[in-house]
Order: sequence, then structure tokens, then C-alpha cells
Amino acid sequence: MLSLRNVEVIYSNVILVLRGVSLDVPDGQIVSLLGANGAGKTTTLKAISGLLRREDGKVARGRIEFNGRRLDRLAPEDIAQLGIIQVAEGRRLFRHLSVEENLIVGALDQRRNGTTFKRGLEQVYEYFPALQALRKRTSGYLSGGEQQMLVIGRALMAHPKVMLLDEPSLGLAPMKVEEIFRIIRKINAEEKMSILLVEQNTRIALEIASYAYVMETGRVVLDGLAAQLRENADIKEFYLGLTRQGERKAYRDVKHYKRRKRWLG
Repeated sequence: MLSLRNVEVIYSNVILVLRGVSLDVPDGQIVSLLGANGAGKTTTLKAISGLLRREDGKVARGRIEFNGRRLDRLAPEDIAQLGIIQVAEGRRLFRHLSVEENLIVGALDQRRNGTTFKRGLEQVYEYFPALQALRKRTSGYLSGGEQQMLVIGRALMAHPKVMLLDEPSLGLAPMKVEEIFRIIRKINAEEKMSILLVEQNTRIALEIASYAYVMETGRVVLDGLAAQLRENADIKEFYLGLTRQGERKAYRDVKHYKRRKRWLG
């Protein structure tokens, strides 16, 4: 459904950030994109959604396609019209607007069809009942978890075919993270929506996804079925903090070159 082939991304015509990235997001599946800060995960999402242009970035080589249509030549608004919606890192809201007004912003193109618009609001409130109770609240006063629900709900209002989720667990308490991911799983199952998930919480990302890619310094260095990667010795050691003896080990205690030598051979 969504595919990247040998994609290179350059910022300011100088800085090479992605180096030959290839990946696939099949129809109706959750795919996780893992890696440390600076690996190129968010840049990959922006390459898909077209937001690179807002930051003086561009796809210099390779192809990005959605159902056979090339995306890397389209404007962000045209990509959104095709049903590819990005939920950016950092819970970006119109903080002076109410919860419901933020949701309305996400459905501007559907407002001409009153039935579709009304059903969209009902759907969001079914997935996130807390938002219905807070619908008149100014969004800037919501908790972190409530704001994360709202940005996902706003994306749902656009009826996406593919949702690009960037670090939905960032800054949230463990119980709230579990709740958010339970709802993401439910949305995927009930709406048959494809989801490309960027997430540093490797444990939960591999639990929710069917397939995963691991990035390092702008390259995909490992990929496979999520269930298999959970048992991969390198993933256990470097991302789940487990040594081969089952002892926990801090990521900062692991030498970077050792991992690259093992993965890139």
C-alpha cells in the first residue's frame, strides 16, 4: 500500500539524513519504525507526508509510492487528500481553541457533508470518551495524555487510510501509555487503517506491530516480523535492556560500534 524504495533525504542541499531507506506498510497493518534519537525516523515520516518542504528538505533519490501513485513529487496538502495523515511529535494543538474546535479543524474538508462530519465526531468520542466530557475545555489546559488523545482524534476526523504516528508515548505516564496504545490497536482493528508508528518505547512498539524496522544513522539496519525481533539478541540487549543472561543493561553502557558491526557486518 505504502512503499519507500532507496530513499535519500537532503536538508539545505548539503546534509544527507536518509541513506537508501526502503520499507513497506501493508494495507491494514501496524508497522513500527524503531531507533535512537537522530536515527532518521521522524525525517522518514516527513518524507512520506511531504512536510520536508517546510524545513528546506527534499527527497533527493528514490521513490515513495502509495497504491502505485508517487508521493515524493506532491505537495503536503495533496498527500493529505489521498488519506495519509501525520500526527506530529509533541502534541501540536491549537491551544487557544477548545477540544471540539480542534477536532473540527481536522475535518474541514468533510464539513460540507453533515452526515460524514457528525459520524466523524461520534467516532472520535467512541474511541476517546474522555474527550467528549472535555469537548468545551480549552485544549491548552489538557493533560499530556488528553492532548495525545486529541491529536490522534483530530487525525481521525480526516478519515485517513494511513496514519503516521510520531512518538505517541513521549512524556506520558506508563498507565496512560498503555491506554493510548490499547486505543491505537483498536482503531487499527476496527477501521482496518494502516499505521506507521515511530516509537522509542521498543517493548510496546513490538507488541502492537506486525512488522518492524530498526534505523540507525539514516539507514535501516534490521527488519523483520515484530514477534521475531522481540527474540532477537541485539534488540534485547540494545533496545530492551536485556543481556543474554537476562540481566538488565543500560543503553548508555553499550558501545555504538559494537552494534553496528554486528548488524551491518
